[in-house]
Amino acid sequence: MTSAGLDLSLSLDTLARLGAAFVLGGLIGLERQVRQRNAGLRTMVLVSVGTAAFVHLGDRLAAAGGEASIVAYVVSGIGFLGAGVIMKEGAQVRGLNTAATLWSTAAVGAFAGAGLLGEAAAAAVFVLAGNTLLRPLVDYVNRRPITPGETEALYQVHVTCAPAEAPSARDLLYEELERYHYPVREIEVVSEGDEIVELAATLVPTTASAEDLDAITAHLNAHDEIEDATWTVSTTS
Repeated sequence: MTSAGLDLSLSLDTLARLGAAFVLGGLIGLERQVRQRNAGLRTMVLVSVGTAAFVHLGDRLAAAGGEASIVAYVVSGIGFLGAGVIMKEGAQVRGLNTAATLWSTAAVGAFAGAGLLGEAAAAAVFVLAGNTLLRPLVDYVNRRPITPGETEALYQVHVTCAPAEAPSARDLLYEELERYHYPVREIEVVSEGDEIVELAATLVPTTASAEDLDAITAHLNAHDEIEDATWTVSTTS
């Protein structure tokens, strides 16, 4: 094979590997983007393609150390990237699933960069399955009341509004929680004045998602009838 033919073959191989990383990382990122997570389409594509590029570079420089050392450095780097999306807010830790998805997407890119395109596709399928097919099971388990005697997390969503808007605010509060499939134990007036009323919806004992509750309060705050919407969690036994 001539030098030109060899260069073309290597270039096509590189394009195939990076292209596979781009497409598979894009599929994972699209699911994240639809759910409006911090690390979405662009982030997952860049992680996948970047990992593939580094691993492919290690393949091309095999005599100087090879893919194994490159992969080790990439895994370490992804660890720092993943740590950046994990946030602790009080008793809530957010971003763990996003960090795990970043890490898994890097593995997809590593397979693609090594030329193992079938394995890359299989890994991407399992990552997508973990983020989509397992969600109904997780939601079902999280919505179940905790066994009596165990520690319970009590979640409440609070809204404040003008007294005249209280009926509408109550309906909006119930509708938003119903839309996210959170069972409501009760909605009560916790404080009432001449100019402001505070309503609190207490959820059935469950493990709620901080991201869901943030989205619920954001939607409630978008309504003119509601002055402010927040959520709280307390632990009882």
